[in-house]
This record gives sequence, C-alpha cells and structure tokens, in this order.
Amino acid sequence: MPLYRFAAADAVGKSPHFPGFKLIHDSVPYYMPMMTLQRDIIGAIVTLARLVRTEADKRARAHGMTRAQWTILLNLERQPGLLQKELAELLEVEPITVARLVDRLEARGMVERRGDPTDRRCWRLHLTDESRPLMSEIGAQLGDLAQIITSGLSNETLEIVASSLSSMRDAIAAEARRSPAPADGAAETVACGQL
Repeated sequence: MPLYRFAAADAVGKSPHFPGFKLIHDSVPYYMPMMTLQRDIIGAIVTLARLVRTEADKRARAHGMTRAQWTILLNLERQPGLLQKELAELLEVEPITVARLVDRLEARGMVERRGDPTDRRCWRLHLTDESRPLMSEIGAQLGDLAQIITSGLSNETLEIVASSLSSMRDAIAAEARRSPAPADGAAETVACGQL
C-alpha cells in the first residue's frame, strides 16, 4: 500500500461533486478521489489489525499462552467479576469458547471462578494473585507494541488518530446495531479489537 503525504484538501478535476485530496507520493503531487482514500484507510486499518494480532500471537506464544488467553486476562483485569456469558459477549464469541479458555487459565492458576453472592447458579471470574507477574509482563509487551506502532508520530497526530478511530468504531458499531448479521455458527477466535 503506498504511503501518502497530504498537501492540501482540494477538488479533483473541475467538478465540485467529486471531492478528493491532493496527495504527494514520491514527491509527485496528484489527486485522489475521496472514495479511494476511504478504501485505503480501511485497508490500512485491516492490515494494521492483522499485523498487531500476528505480533501479539508471537509474544503470547513466547510465554506459553495464546492471544485469546491474554485477551481474557486483560478483560478481567479491567472488569473483575465478569460472568463467562458477559465475557463471551465482550469478545464476540460463543460462551463455550470462553469456557474452554477459562478452564485452561484456571488450570494454570491465573483465573478463579467465584460464586455469585446473589445467584448460586452463576460463577464470577477473577484474576488470582499468581496472575499479577504475568499481567505486568503483558502490560510491558502491549506498551512495547504501542511504542513500535506509534513511533515517529507526534502527540497531536496521535490525538487525531485516536479520535478518528473512535469515531469510525462508533459509526460501524451503530450500523451493526441497526442491521445485525444473521447467526452463522460459533466463532472460535477472539475479536481483534480486544487486545
């Protein structure tokens, strides 16, 4: 995917109905239609997400774990006491997928199930004291990834990127709520946006 530098907002050709941006690539200015730019942004987001997942998978495997397990631990650190069903909804996977992952984490002594004081049928998920060193390491790994991804970007640029990505996320989430996808079976992977 080519790297572009914005020179100035402008119109492509002479038509006011065909907005675009003046871009500079390899020191050659040219105009890009807005639709192409929007698709390039989506492509960059998808590619970045895939690369981050791949790198996170590699780092998790170095600790004998999976990215999905790291994601569960991070969610329980943020929201202690979640039900497995609530965690499955957050991760956009089937409850049985979360149950299997939690079983493995519980066997390693990282997570414990505690009875819900108001409903004896429910189990709340909590991190154990044994998970604390690992959580520090996961935090360090995520910090390192964030540093790699954002190196060379000014604070002002990072604020614009963060705000823009939040707006894009909110827009697609609103669209998903308006027109939910039909059920197509159990998902076995953890949503990438959670790590």
